[in-house]
Amino acid sequence: MATVPAIARPKFKSQTRASWSSRDDRIPSAVWLGILWVGMIGGFGIDIPFFLREQPPAPKIIYVHAFVFTVWLVILTAQVLFVLGDRIAWHKKMGWFAAFWAALMAVFGPWAALASGAAILPQPPPFLSVQFIGLASFLALLGWGFALRKNPAAHRRMMILATISLADPGFGRLSGHLLHPQLLTALSFFFLEYYGNLLLIALMAAWDWWRGRLMPSFVIGATALLAGEFFASFLHVWGPWNAFGVSLVRAWVKL
Repeated sequence: MATVPAIARPKFKSQTRASWSSRDDRIPSAVWLGILWVGMIGGFGIDIPFFLREQPPAPKIIYVHAFVFTVWLVILTAQVLFVLGDRIAWHKKMGWFAAFWAALMAVFGPWAALASGAAILPQPPPFLSVQFIGLASFLALLGWGFALRKNPAAHRRMMILATISLADPGFGRLSGHLLHPQLLTALSFFFLEYYGNLLLIALMAAWDWWRGRLMPSFVIGATALLAGEFFASFLHVWGPWNAFGVSLVRAWVKL
């Protein structure tokens, strides 16, 4: 009696350019973006009551920073929805606006970090390494993503990876409020701050591995991002870096 052959998983091989329909990437991209939104809304949602009661109150630039970075998530969401709806021309036009908006983030990110540090002097600014390395990773991956825009599959992955580099403030706030961790090492801080980033990168890698189309640009970008985030975790708990952070903030205040 003849049997129906099992459907085999595609054979894995490294893919520099997509050999599959671009439609195959659309739903996974929306899922990854949805998980990112859940982490951001959950983390910042639980943090708002504490933020509003902070003493001293947060500098006004923090509100501008929050607006600018939230708009970036809206821009990326719109870009994914344009692709889902076959509005590719709109997607391309929005891309240039996204580049302009990223330049604003490059200004308001460090400004907000230094202003927050100035508000709590002489204490060390608590997340300076996370903020600086996260923004540097975002800009580097974003630039790479724009350079890959003629390779849609690689471009899509790099743009989502760039935004993942900014996901930790939401996920980190969530774990911080729920677990109240104390006396963290670099490794424990890495997992408590960046578990959401790790989850999203693992899901992206697992999906592409399962479908047999892991792209070298994604592997290199994801590895570099995680290495940078571990380095940020090391700096976060390293005494000399905290002393440098205080000096940097004081120098900025005098400008």
